[in-house]
Amino acid sequence: MEEKNWKFLIRKSSRVGGEIAVKGAKNHALKVLAASVLSDKKIFINNIPLIEDIKRKEELLTQLGVRIVRKNDSLEVDAKKIETTKLDPEKSKTIRTSILLAGALLGRFGHAEFYHPGGCVLGKRPVDLFLEGFQKLGAEVRTGKKDTIEISSKGKLPGGEFFFPRISVTATEAMIITAILAKGKTLLKNCALEPEIVALADFLNRCGAKIEGAGTPNILIKGVSKLSGGKCEIIPDRIEAGTFLILGALHKTKLKVTHCNPETLEALTVMLKKAGVEMEFKKDTITCLPYKKLAATNIITHEYPGFATDIQPPYTVLATQAEGPSLIHDPIFDGRLFFTDALTQMGAKIIMCDPHRVVVNGPTKLTGKRLASPDIRAGMALILAGSIAEGETLIDNIYQIERGYAEIDSRLRSIGVDIQKV
Repeated sequence: MEEKNWKFLIRKSSRVGGEIAVKGAKNHALKVLAASVLSDKKIFINNIPLIEDIKRKEELLTQLGVRIVRKNDSLEVDAKKIETTKLDPEKSKTIRTSILLAGALLGRFGHAEFYHPGGCVLGKRPVDLFLEGFQKLGAEVRTGKKDTIEISSKGKLPGGEFFFPRISVTATEAMIITAILAKGKTLLKNCALEPEIVALADFLNRCGAKIEGAGTPNILIKGVSKLSGGKCEIIPDRIEAGTFLILGALHKTKLKVTHCNPETLEALTVMLKKAGVEMEFKKDTITCLPYKKLAATNIITHEYPGFATDIQPPYTVLATQAEGPSLIHDPIFDGRLFFTDALTQMGAKIIMCDPHRVVVNGPTKLTGKRLASPDIRAGMALILAGSIAEGETLIDNIYQIERGYAEIDSRLRSIGVDIQKV
């Protein structure tokens, strides 16, 4: 795609500070868009971030026959006339949440054909959990050539019981969406607890779904015959909010992060306090304050409400400026820590113990380099590193960054980061 030719040029930034507002949550908006296919009535979505992943999801929906009208950060979605239950192969390969769209099509029409979904290159993430779940809900699963997968049922799904052998946010959401229009009840066990799941369930319940227990390990879905239309306000992106907080901590500056929910960021803010970062909290605002010393801290990522794996890359950048060794342990995804090689190129002292653990020794001065963004979160972390590095940092493959962060260059410039899109 043309966007892949663009790069970010970042120079050391000495005047970072001010105020920055958080956009709507990528991981809520994508799921609501997928769920909109369940209803033949209009869905109105507000506070939706203008990011590449949303654009790809809009393209996928349009290809199915969904009518979408955009006005700034609001979308009107009309899925009354679905023309096909086969997802476009190239578009579905670019975005992992295409599998939720397949679940919605299965739930409403009893059929979907899709392709092994894409997204970040953190290893080719398996879809076995989803396929097992679809089968437990009563679907037949067939795999074909070239990563094609077909799921179908004779009439409405009967529903069923499924225990997640490993906690998965997207799989939890996929099973919720798939089970809503089933004939019977569905019980999901060992579910993920993320706020985005609760927000998705709340919205669907307002449209007539019967979902109980979202935000707990066990979720019960009582099948309904149809859903009405409705309105949805996308919740604040807690990953973006946390990233901005870490940016303020990196620069030891006063940075006010607005339009966020501090309650969803406790795992991060507890660690920042432990490291010596000073903050001020209000209802929907966290302000990072100037402080004197940054101490090394050890973190281990965990499903919510634990320390989010998506916050780990920027926190690892922060660890390069802390005094002493920090152990960063991220067991969630294979390859999540491989981006630390780029930080080593910039001068960081990082020892990789194994694919899931690194020791970061600090503080170290970083120097700008030419780098490539391997995924959304690592790419954003490299922007943060470039903002404190001597000289210039040039980041390629910024499409990966723009998949998850809306207008990030102009927004960062507004708080003093020296960044240009070139």
